[in-house]
Amino acid sequence: MHLSDFLDFDAIKPALSGGNKRSLLQQLANLAGQRLGLDSALIHASLLEREQLGSTGFGQGVAIPHGKIEGLNRIYCIFVRLAEPLDFKAIDGRPVDLVFLLLSPPDAGAEHLKALAAISRVTRHSAVLEKMRGARSRDALAAVLLGADERDAA
Repeated sequence: MHLSDFLDFDAIKPALSGGNKRSLLQQLANLAGQRLGLDSALIHASLLEREQLGSTGFGQGVAIPHGKIEGLNRIYCIFVRLAEPLDFKAIDGRPVDLVFLLLSPPDAGAEHLKALAAISRVTRHSAVLEKMRGARSRDALAAVLLGADERDAA
């Protein structure tokens, strides 16, 4: 599975004002709800429930909040870069500025894990993270993400 299989490139946000973790999750739920035609409150509740199990801040300034959503028929992802890094209680203690929202149908166990792995592959290289932080537009971010995705697929 590749990032290009499930990332909504039209929803990429290059400089989202996150505020705090809770308000960021609400903004992401609202955006996903609008894009998918689903109840954003349902999405937000799923994200909060997952965060209670432990932070989805994976380190190096990257977070992957994720949840399983009733009524969703495919794996779906939004990427945002935050205007200001925020405390996400990440495992390495670093503030987060690169966020992938990942939503999956309730029965997408293996596919959900494959999607998480695809995001992890793209974000494991510090050079890619620097390019993501340097890209100033949606198109530039999409190009960095697609380039990293294609390189890792090779």
